[in-house]
Amino acid sequence: MSASPRQAPPTEGASDQPELKKAITPKLLLLFIVGDILGTGVYSLTGKVAGEVGGAGWLPIIVAFAVAMVSALSYVEMVTKYPQAAGAALYVHKAFGIHFLTFMVTFAVLSSGITSASNSAIFLAENVLKAFGLEESLGDAAAPLTTGIALAFLVIVALVNLRGVAESVKANVVLTSIEMTGLALVIIVGFFTVARGQADFSRVILFETQDEKGMFMAVIGATALAFFSMVGFEDSVNMAEETVDPVKNFPKALITGLSITGVIYVLISILAVAVVPIGRLTESTTPLLEVVKVGAPGIPIDTIFAFISIFAVANTVLINMMMASRLLYGMSKQGVLPGFLRGVLASRRTPWAGIVFSTVLAFALVLSVRYVLAEDTIAALGGTTALLLLAVFGLVNVSVLVLRKDKVENRHFRTPTVLPWIGAATSFALITPLAQPAQNYVIAGGLLAVGLVLYIATWIYNSAIKARRTRFHHPDDIGRD
Repeated sequence: MSASPRQAPPTEGASDQPELKKAITPKLLLLFIVGDILGTGVYSLTGKVAGEVGGAGWLPIIVAFAVAMVSALSYVEMVTKYPQAAGAALYVHKAFGIHFLTFMVTFAVLSSGITSASNSAIFLAENVLKAFGLEESLGDAAAPLTTGIALAFLVIVALVNLRGVAESVKANVVLTSIEMTGLALVIIVGFFTVARGQADFSRVILFETQDEKGMFMAVIGATALAFFSMVGFEDSVNMAEETVDPVKNFPKALITGLSITGVIYVLISILAVAVVPIGRLTESTTPLLEVVKVGAPGIPIDTIFAFISIFAVANTVLINMMMASRLLYGMSKQGVLPGFLRGVLASRRTPWAGIVFSTVLAFALVLSVRYVLAEDTIAALGGTTALLLLAVFGLVNVSVLVLRKDKVENRHFRTPTVLPWIGAATSFALITPLAQPAQNYVIAGGLLAVGLVLYIATWIYNSAIKARRTRFHHPDDIGRD
């Protein structure tokens, strides 16, 4: 007797799903991109980058910007060629058609969101202590209190997500304005200090490392760290289906948005070193706050800036945790993760299982870096986020080249062929041990191992119990509600 054929699992969100409303105008898209890139990276890592190369922290930021721009152009080609909301996972799947690779790319993106959210939660907690002047008075109790605040904030974010408060693009405009206000404040204070003749620009060209690395190795390592400040633009591809005329508007918005943030970051990196001694900047957990303190000591602007920093990074946590929970939910619907992650809260129609699971992972990360990698808290999580996304960017650049043979009817942007080659080479180079410290591999490997265990468990269940293949049945719908 012949075996019965394997049946595909029923999957919601297939081709009969109604199209998304195209409501995002070019201006809203630009603000979304700028707001998504600005935030925790520049607020928290300015001092860490200076610690790698000294006053020449602007150099790795420029290199990171160049690497990001090349990969951004590859994203522009892909998103205008395939204007679906699935992002990197869809491009890699179309290029290679390997379901396990698609899964690992998707889980890497998910993991990068969790590491970014954990990083931001810790930085937010440190700013809470700064805002209320508790850091020095608490002494040794400051560290556990910071950890507690970070965990409490992750719980608040989970509750907000469970309630179903979806972040609209217009709300993002408000939060972007707060972020840009904080950075504008740093720039204004910096220029004011320069005008008074109190800035030391000799530090800007000073190159020094803490562990006697050569200039090339130090810049490579600092570039991998600085790249965290440039990520965020890849989230905008998820807005492609809701953008008015994405073929025309998306390239302009992404290139302009990334360029604006690049200029802001370079300007801040120069002013920060010129205003604040490198040692003080490197040791501070809130480096830009040090710029404001030194540049405007007679004005209680440092307290205001601490609160601005809190708002600036809060949105980063919310967006990344929402993305992570929905990717877990989407992959469970696709049948490549256990079915329990498909749980939806009936009263609010929110993916409660994905929210709880992603929050637990974020908890584990915060506790690990606070008590296992305590001295490298921000750098480890920021660096791990960059590591995961650099690997994804490398694959997206390769996918661009592979998919050149795939002709589509719609007109689309086409990046010069040499750029994806450069993007792939630089992205993969920046994930090697030459650029990445060991703890980044440990954190990234641990997260991907969690995904691998879940995938294997699902594969065994699907094969033994359901007699069906473990595969993405509708890759275009990855991450959709």
